Amino acid sequence: MRAVIVAAFVAFALTMALTPLAAKAFRRLKAGQPIRTDGPQTHLVKAGTPTMGGVVFIVTTVLAYIAGHLVLMALPEEVDGLVLTRPTGFTATGIVLIGLFVSCGFVGFIDDWLKIRRKHSGGISGKAKVVGLSIAATIFGVVAVYYTGSIDTTAISETVATPFISFTGKDVGFLNVTKIGMVVVIVLLVNATANGVNLTDGLDGLATGASMMAFLAFLIIGFWQYRHWCGGPRPAANLCYDVRDPLELALIAGAAAGAMFGFLWWNTSPAQIFMGDSGSLSLGALIAGLAIASKTILLLPIIGALFVICTASVMIQVTSFKLTGRRVFRMSPIQHHFELAGWSEVTIVVRFWIISGIGVAIALGFFFADFLRIAG
Repeated sequence: MRAVIVAAFVAFALTMALTPLAAKAFRRLKAGQPIRTDGPQTHLVKAGTPTMGGVVFIVTTVLAYIAGHLVLMALPEEVDGLVLTRPTGFTATGIVLIGLFVSCGFVGFIDDWLKIRRKHSGGISGKAKVVGLSIAATIFGVVAVYYTGSIDTTAISETVATPFISFTGKDVGFLNVTKIGMVVVIVLLVNATANGVNLTDGLDGLATGASMMAFLAFLIIGFWQYRHWCGGPRPAANLCYDVRDPLELALIAGAAAGAMFGFLWWNTSPAQIFMGDSGSLSLGALIAGLAIASKTILLLPIIGALFVICTASVMIQVTSFKLTGRRVFRMSPIQHHFELAGWSEVTIVVRFWIISGIGVAIALGFFFADFLRIAG
């Protein structure tokens, strides 16, 4: 747990220190966020606010991940005569997750750069964005499923949350898919979650706070799985989690959560810097990757309840307009509907954070209830 705490603190401290410096540098480079003229008019005052803040927390998360491993390497291999089973070096699971995080962030960086260059809110096309995310997710999926074994074909659980395996070798609650099927699932989940976070981003601090809660949830899940891990020194009396490198998942989630805490200081209203697509796409991809690697895919839409709501509002709006010519909301995603209805930005953000927190609490409730049900 010490390594996770160190990673979270390093990510927080570095992001707190580097974000204002990045904001000043981006401002000098005139890397300001173009504002849509057809959106809420209150957003026009935000024109020129530095964007691409995602670059900062991508870098700090990676550095914090490395710092966490330095702590793991320094910790004793044996405590009270018990040989500990934990990763001391970098694992395949961690490398593929960090690779997914960085590569999807690069797709968003291209989108941000084109927006700045063209001085228009339209960057790369939606199709190009999907292609870029799909390529990154496919590489991640193929490496994880075919070469490293970080993800196997039992990554989808029939239960609400938890993949267990008993000491008799009998799988409990697994739904098997083929390797190709697993890669397809990974591509779909990465695209859905990355675009969900991207659609949620739009108000100061909204996506940052919601992502922070999601990472905290996966930190708890990863550490709990490590404490009851089939490969650990003290597996559960009856059942244990059949996942790959759960401590690594907690370490990455902790680093990302710490970075979100630091970034929120500067991103909350009035934001001094925006995360941009480089931030939102990388965050969504990492959240999906953690759900896949921890085999809690069915918990993903609950942990990301706010992302699901914002995405659904866009789908409803587009479908309604195409079929009937009428709009259900004044504007989508739904947070802008409430802006046009007269709600203040801070009020919307705080209330949406509450929704996100409720989703995370329900997901963790399912997770631990499933553990108690099967283990009891």
